[in-house]
Parts: sequence; structure tokens; C-alpha cells
Amino acid sequence: MANCKPQKKVLLLCGDYMEDYEAMVPFQSLQAYGIAVDAVCPGKKAGDYCRTTVGDSGAYHGYQTYTEKPGHNFSLNATFDEVDFSKYDALVIPGGRAPEYLAINESVLNCARQFSDSGKLIAAICHGPLILAAAGLLKGRKCTAYHALRPVLIDAGAHWIEPKTMMDCVSDGNLITGVIYKAHPEYIQLVVKALGGKIAGSDKRILFLCGDFMEDYEVTVPLQSLQALGCHVDAVCPKKKAGDFCPTAVHDFEGDQTYTEKPGHNFILTASYEGLDASSYDALVIPGGRSPEYLALDETVIALVKKFMQSKKPVASICHGQQILAAAGVLKGRKCTAYPAVKLNVVLGGATWLEPDPIDRCYTDENLVTGAAWPGHPQFVSQLMALLGIRVSF
Repeated sequence: MANCKPQKKVLLLCGDYMEDYEAMVPFQSLQAYGIAVDAVCPGKKAGDYCRTTVGDSGAYHGYQTYTEKPGHNFSLNATFDEVDFSKYDALVIPGGRAPEYLAINESVLNCARQFSDSGKLIAAICHGPLILAAAGLLKGRKCTAYHALRPVLIDAGAHWIEPKTMMDCVSDGNLITGVIYKAHPEYIQLVVKALGGKIAGSDKRILFLCGDFMEDYEVTVPLQSLQALGCHVDAVCPKKKAGDFCPTAVHDFEGDQTYTEKPGHNFILTASYEGLDASSYDALVIPGGRSPEYLALDETVIALVKKFMQSKKPVASICHGQQILAAAGVLKGRKCTAYPAVKLNVVLGGATWLEPDPIDRCYTDENLVTGAAWPGHPQFVSQLMALLGIRVSF
């Protein structure tokens, strides 16, 4: 997205029940930066999907290990048996449960070995390094991973680096490893820089307006994409403080006449809403999901949105987020899109409706970026980057 013609190409190695964030965040963020990404899975073809899992801390329930719930269905855009590994600059391996069975697939191991033998970048997170261990690629290499992998990675000859936090990453030559999806900001930035990327103009402060049951992807994908560029990002929610969490919703399209909903990750807020100084931020991002329905009734939220729009600072809103913009009366005379079911709010709010065809299409109208749904994240993030003057070049 950042460049008209992608100059780098990444292969994302997928499998059923990979961790939801660990597939989609790098997939969409790298595209937003102008990197082509092909997502493949052995035994599947372009257009098929992989089921994902929502891995979350068991501490919320007093458990000794993480919990797992069904996530989004992740659509593949390339066919594993047809790709030429030599055409790619990097291999990225998500975690979750998929690496357990992928690690006993000889075609997967040969794929990893080809990238390693050619000295190309390999990035693996969470349980992803299992595949590298099975391929015999970790002997003498410094790496980290989800802590439960420590025994097997040590047995594979790795120089294990004990993570101090869940956000830790390790870089060793052409190998980048991370603990879990909380490490994405550093992990993705390391990938970009290892590919020769240069980031400019990212000294920005961005505010995310969150709420209970906002869409899972629509908060975390743009948030971590911007953090990976080096932006300072704060996520707030009315009546909540830093360290509290918002439950999220997984909205997906599974053959019904409207989207389905499943429980998503618990999203940890980074700042407190009360006493917030909106003037200290350069942009506002509004995720979709169900939270905008009730946030649109909060007068403090309406005042916050009006302040950003009146100051002409960038505002990026996706899916149902435009319900808040309509309630704030800031859409009069503007052009925007939204999730199709929100068209009524947009039109009655005085805006010119822009059809989201295809569903991943996003639009910029002066300081306002709007999108219809999470498939549009690459355009959504890229267009916000343009307004903020953030550039990724290779």
C-alpha cells in the first residue's frame, strides 16, 4: 500500500488453528507498508481458509495456562504447491497450534530449509519455532518463543533466550523470534528493517477510542501496525483506566445473511480515559464492532470526536465506527463509507455515501479516513499513514 508496486515479497506459512492475531497482524500490516504477502497452507489452495484460535491469558480465569477460543476464518491468497520459494524475501511463521502438525510435514520443513539455505529472513513467533526445530535450523542460534517451548528448542540445539516479558523478541542474523502476539510491534519492525525498510515520520501520538465488544481485528491490527512503525499509541475507553480490559468480538462471514459473532481476545487498555488531553494526540482511530452503538450515546465521546474533527487532525474510522461520527454531527458535507448496514447512519448524518465495492475499499476525504470492514486494513492503515506523513521505503 505504501508503495505503488511492492518491492519486497513475504511468504506467510499458515495452518489450521494458528493464532488469530499472529496470522492477521503481520499479514495486513506488512501490506499496509507496501510489502506483498502471500498466505499459504499445505494441502490448501488460494481462496480456501484456515481456522484460527484466539489465544488469551488464563489468568483472567485463574488458570495456569492460556485459554483458546475459535477465531476468524483466515482466507488464503496463494496455493502452497504452486509458489516458488525463491521469489520471496522472507518467511513468516505464526504460532498457535498449527506448528505442531506443520512440523511433521516434510514439504513444510523443506520450505523452511530453502529459506535458511539461501540466507533469507525467517521470522517465527510463539509456537512457530517448532517448525524450525524440526527442520534442524536452530543449532547454535539464539531464539525465544512461548515459554513452554523451552525444553524442545534447547533439545534442538538452540541458544535459548529466556523472555523477561511476553513482548520480547530476539534477532540473530537472518532469524527473528518472538514470544507471543504482544511482541508484534518490535517483531514486525525487526522484519521491516531486516528487509531493508526505512521508516520516516513516525514520531506521532495516536489515540484509539475503544469500547466493550469492539471488533477484535479492528482494534489490534491498526494499533500494532502503528506501534511497529514507532508511533506512540494510547488505547482508552470511557469509565475505564490503564490496565483494564475491553472484551472484543470476532465478526466473521460464514455463509449467513449477516456476520457471526464469537468472543475475541481481552484487549488491555494502555491509558486512562478520565483526564485525557486530546490536544496531545495527532490522530484518532475508531474501531468498529458493537461498541460504537453505546459509545455514540456518551457525550464525552461526542465532544472528543468533535474536537479532533474541528482541529482538522486525522480521524480514521472503520466498520460501525461511523455510527459515532454520525451521532457527533461531523459527517455533514463529507464523503465516507462504512459497513453497508451503517449506510443509514451515514446518509442521515449528512454525508455522501461511498460504496465499499469491494469490501476492502477505503476512502480519504480531507482529514477523514473511512473503511467498511477489517479486510480493508491494509488500505485503512496506509491512508492514515499518508495523512500523518509516515513513510516506509525500501
